[in-house]
Amino acid sequence: MNFQGTYGAADAAESQRVIDACIDMGIDHIDTSDVYGAGGAEEMLAPVLARHRGRVTIASKAGITRNPDHPFDNSPAYLRAALERSLHRMGVERIDLYYLHRREAARPVEEAMEALLRLRDEGKIGAIGLSEVAPSTLERACAVGPVAAVQSEYSLWSRQVELGMVDACARHGAALVAFSPVGRGVFADVPPDPAGFAPGDLRAGMPRFQTDTWARNLPRLRAFADWSRDQGESPAAVAIAWVLSRAPHVIALPGSRSLEHWRQIARGAGLSLSADQLARIDAILPAGWAHGARYGTAMAQGPEGWA
Repeated sequence: MNFQGTYGAADAAESQRVIDACIDMGIDHIDTSDVYGAGGAEEMLAPVLARHRGRVTIASKAGITRNPDHPFDNSPAYLRAALERSLHRMGVERIDLYYLHRREAARPVEEAMEALLRLRDEGKIGAIGLSEVAPSTLERACAVGPVAAVQSEYSLWSRQVELGMVDACARHGAALVAFSPVGRGVFADVPPDPAGFAPGDLRAGMPRFQTDTWARNLPRLRAFADWSRDQGESPAAVAIAWVLSRAPHVIALPGSRSLEHWRQIARGAGLSLSADQLARIDAILPAGWAHGARYGTAMAQGPEGWA
């Protein structure tokens, strides 16, 4: 997710090299969107997918237009056209998992589901996902057809999904795909320095990374990192292990441009935390500890709130 348009510009060749290495490490699912890098992320993936055909599943998304007058479009015509563009950019005939990236509030989710089901029945997509929706929207969508996955932010500093979404996914047999499980980099060995964010880095506009809130968040982040190292693990590995411990249907969807970070992430996927360790983590980072909202005003327009 981080290779185009999220945390600033990235070199395509280096991004492809890292993805190749990750696949060789055993990572077998790639997630992207038509909006990342204005389609550039999908184009960057084309040669990677050609080299590793059959070794990875691919997920992409549609529904964000970048048109300030109509930022979200879930119409059948738009979704079909967006899918065709994504297929062309990635050089594939089918996308394994296709998400509604954001719900268009003025349009019934049932209409979007019917459109996605038609695309599935035509063999252009394998399964349907929803992103950043409320549990009530998942309930409505599942009344029309099966939803394979719901993608929501979930980490040690973003736990809203525990208020209904984790359980709703379990009821409907959907995976909860936790994006930013390493907290947009805050649980890395060295937390990011907001003053050094590159141009185009979306974190620069997020309330949690502003000067006053970041100063309040940093002490707990450092305490968690110190404790993780005392356990002989990197904070990133522990953060991934914590997400995976929440429920069997929770899947971590990390993103990094660093191969070393991916090695830590891979270790976290195989790490089992004891009850005592989980209790200690909750003591250091209790639910709701983070200062500042997830998104600023503009970015908060699409994700559905609840509870």
